Amino acid sequence: MSHFRAWPWPRVLAHRGAGILAPENTLAALRIGFERGFRAVEFDAMAPRDDVPVLIHDDTLDRTAGTSGDVTARTAEELAQLDVGRWHSPAFAGEPVPRLSEALAYCRARSIWPNVEIKPAPGQEARTGELVARTVAQTYADVMAPGGDDPGRLDPRVPLLSSFSFEAILAARRVAPDLPRALLTDQVPEDWRAFLERSGAASVNADHTRLTKEQARAIKQAGYWLFCYTVNEPDRARELLSWGVDAFCTDRIDLIGPDFA
Repeated sequence: MSHFRAWPWPRVLAHRGAGILAPENTLAALRIGFERGFRAVEFDAMAPRDDVPVLIHDDTLDRTAGTSGDVTARTAEELAQLDVGRWHSPAFAGEPVPRLSEALAYCRARSIWPNVEIKPAPGQEARTGELVARTVAQTYADVMAPGGDDPGRLDPRVPLLSSFSFEAILAARRVAPDLPRALLTDQVPEDWRAFLERSGAASVNADHTRLTKEQARAIKQAGYWLFCYTVNEPDRARELLSWGVDAFCTDRIDLIGPDFA
């Protein structure tokens, strides 16, 4: 699905809600990012035991919740009882794990555009892709157009789905074909064009530290969008933009503002 439409969304996204300024993947992070002027965010969505997607990055709870165990062993309600704010700083103590539906509702109410990363636990790729895509599609049903995954037809209010899991992206396409999709990769594969064509994806979301200028040129000349993560140095951000990179996310929203691009 090659295209030549300009990137229709904000070009600088707050990584995981607010980067380093708030506990990742929380409503508090979305609030802090919004207060800093960001109207575009990236966050991670995973499926727990009860099929109600939540915002969390790791498939275990050790790092952000201060307890052990797998996310998939608990329900969304049980996860909401955990404190995923205290690890960041005392000011955020008691911040719960939010449901994806809550985060999307927050974004819609404030015209924040989200890039939703489908983050499956091992062995949960298809299930997570389906559940996340359904939740996003339900929340944005009123602005999704038939064939809305086509860059020429999408509504810029609609989120972009991305994932490192090709299986998750294909599952998302099956249940919500009108949502735009991106191939998320730590290293652009040689057959990147085949992956995009098989998944109907419109964007390559690449690790900027492994992206080359030649790869950027090839992706853009083929008519696809190119997004980079996670860019924390202003000089590097300027370089990537000079290569034709459409957009990027950053942890350093204190250094790189929403209007940087």
